[in-house]
Amino acid sequence: MTPFFVMSLLFGLTFSQTASLCAPSEYIIHVEKRECAYCLAINTTICAGFCMTRDSNGKKLLLKSALSQNVCTYKEMLYQTALIPGCPHHTIPYYSYPVAVSCKCGKCNTDYSDCVHEKVRTNYCTKPQK
Repeated sequence: MTPFFVMSLLFGLTFSQTASLCAPSEYIIHVEKRECAYCLAINTTICAGFCMTRDSNGKKLLLKSALSQNVCTYKEMLYQTALIPGCPHHTIPYYSYPVAVSCKCGKCNTDYSDCVHEKVRTNYCTKPQK
């Protein structure tokens, strides 16, 4: 192999690993309750990014544990609570949400993550924002 080819290969591997990192990313959640007059836009961080996965074309030949696909998920998180404005006294006006502190590539844990992406979900307000 030529030195140019080796250097190009090393650069490509290094860049692809850097570009595919799973890391906290800024995200806006829109929260509203039926009883409350306003919608609240919350700035938080979520885990987002690309994780290397294995091709499962040989699934008949491999063990089931070898077929698991890694996703970008929480390594460390904390919860914060926000106050939704315009709520009547009989309604609990608080909303708790996760904040990603650090992320990792691993199996999706359904205890604290939604592991299925649904296309019909939207993230917007139907009420005025405050």
